[in-house]
Amino acid sequence: MTGIKKTVQRRSLILQKLDENGQVNVNELSDLLGVSEVTIRNDLDKLEKNNLLIRAHGGAFKTNNLALTVTEKKKINLDIKRAIGKKAASFINEDDSIILDSGTTTFEISNNLSSYKRLTVISNALDIINNLAHFDNLEVFMPGGYLKEFSMSMVGPMAERNFKQLYCNKLFLGVDGIKPNTGVFTHYMEEAYLNQIMIDIAEEVIVVSDSSKFKKTGFAFISNFDKIHKLVTDDKIDPSDREMLEKNNVEVIIA
Repeated sequence: MTGIKKTVQRRSLILQKLDENGQVNVNELSDLLGVSEVTIRNDLDKLEKNNLLIRAHGGAFKTNNLALTVTEKKKINLDIKRAIGKKAASFINEDDSIILDSGTTTFEISNNLSSYKRLTVISNALDIINNLAHFDNLEVFMPGGYLKEFSMSMVGPMAERNFKQLYCNKLFLGVDGIKPNTGVFTHYMEEAYLNQIMIDIAEEVIVVSDSSKFKKTGFAFISNFDKIHKLVTDDKIDPSDREMLEKNNVEVIIA
């Protein structure tokens, strides 16, 4: 078999694995296909240029798993996200300082802050900051950083450094995946590290997530369940997932 045919066959198998699993890992593909990790990374880069996948740290995702704009993501499970946002906002007290992490569910929390007389809100999400701009009752802080257009969030060394100077009563954390007995995940390393800093400076950590996230994961680990106090979700959560969370001392709230 010629080199070109081998390459085509290999990339076809990569796409097949993507279709089956929704994501692929460089290390696993290297072992499976008997080629170097450098070769696999080159394959993934070429496939991404043809819009057949989206590269992420350590591997890649199917395009239909990730290639959605923030606006498009907001339309998915919108009624559920609105209910979760409203319920999560009910845990905020007057004079609290809160962090709203970037995400479509945390965005819905920002729609429920008009009744508070005094509140400090910190966020790294451009859409959330813009949504809060018309509220006179809020002190709004954006720690800065560089813009990750895919999620409309600010990340990087500047954001990390500035968040380390802050403190808040409550962090509302959006996630891309929840893995039983392991913890919560996002797709991007920069966001995961920034989320870890947010967790460190927060008195209470509240994850907001619809139940579909229990069927998903991501390459970037954020935290185990030990640092999470509450999880606000919908009534479609699997009983086994709820039991797992409660065994890990995470209070589960149904919106």
